[in-house]
Amino acid sequence: MIAAFLGPTASGKSEAAVSFALENNGEVINCDALQVYRGTELLTCAPREEERKGVPHHLYCFLGVDQPFDVRTYQSLARERASEILSRGKTPVFVGGTGLYLKAALFDYRFEEEPEVDLSQFERLGNEELHRKLEEVDPLEAASVHPNNRRRVLRALAIYLARGRPKSKQYQGKDIPMFEGIRLYGLGLDRVWVYSNIDARTKRIFQDDRLITEIFPLLRSHGDEEPGMKAIGISECRLLMEGGIDKEEAIARVIHKTRQYAKRQLTFFRRQFKEVAWIR
Repeated sequence: MIAAFLGPTASGKSEAAVSFALENNGEVINCDALQVYRGTELLTCAPREEERKGVPHHLYCFLGVDQPFDVRTYQSLARERASEILSRGKTPVFVGGTGLYLKAALFDYRFEEEPEVDLSQFERLGNEELHRKLEEVDPLEAASVHPNNRRRVLRALAIYLARGRPKSKQYQGKDIPMFEGIRLYGLGLDRVWVYSNIDARTKRIFQDDRLITEIFPLLRSHGDEEPGMKAIGISECRLLMEGGIDKEEAIARVIHKTRQYAKRQLTFFRRQFKEVAWIR
């Protein structure tokens, strides 16, 4: 058996996955594109040691923020880790909010060669405007990617321009499971509850000492263009550190962005994953 806990950010997936793992001889496998990076754990909400309750966790915080990482690499690592856990008679428990990563790991998700397309027309567009361009041609793919992930947004636009069809519709057989006994559990259908969790969590983040001891030093040594510096809150923390905004404004901006992201995540999960047992 393989279990997977999916849903929008702040829906309680990590806690549910740990509880399930404790009851089913399980080990947790990360399925969040940004929780693979070290140093930004406060903003990505990667589970802390005390929150893991002794359950082994895999593919968390193992890369520097300057190291590139993509879904193809994740697919290989995650399948390898799941197979190894199964070989020891234990239960792999996937958890995370990056739906594309989960799809790639558990189902027959195949990759085509990167298209060569002139994307100069998009160079002057900001991240939000660029993301709206993607929404116009491929709303399903746009729902799965944050506007700050400019590289992935551009890649999806390139695929559409090169092939004349959306990236979200190019793969065949992507609903065929790669493992037997996959169980999908969903959290986060109650949007009011999720938004309340987002608000409370964001306020805790900006009261946490790690903002000063971990995030600010990271911002001084790395630019926002680094692969691991795409978490919601990075740009707000930089503005806060430089005196461009105060803490209340930073909190308000992060809450707004996170709520938007949660809405897109839920749209993706509900459309892309069948036979999900929605817990709440």
